[in-house]
Amino acid sequence: MAPKKVTKKGAEGKKKRVKKDPNAPKKPLSSYMFFAKDKRAEILKKQPSLKSDIGKVGKMIGEEWAKLSSSQKLTYQKKAEQEKIRYQREMSLYNKKK
Repeated sequence: MAPKKVTKKGAEGKKKRVKKDPNAPKKPLSSYMFFAKDKRAEILKKQPSLKSDIGKVGKMIGEEWAKLSSSQKLTYQKKAEQEKIRYQREMSLYNKKK
């Protein structure tokens, strides 16, 4: 069996994805992601039946995040800022090695 030829029309819309270096530092988490990480564990502990319904858990987390005041979000924003600083430091070291 001969291999199929890729037509010009089909190849136009596809872009090649650049492979990520496995040694590159991981990107920093946002304040929302830190909150979600904490809340997800808390929600699943209270309601283990939701473990299979990821979408519902995500929606619950989003609603709780929206209800938080800016002062309550401050702890997560500080964590995110520290994470951002860590990432910048690691990236500068990583880029020097390249």
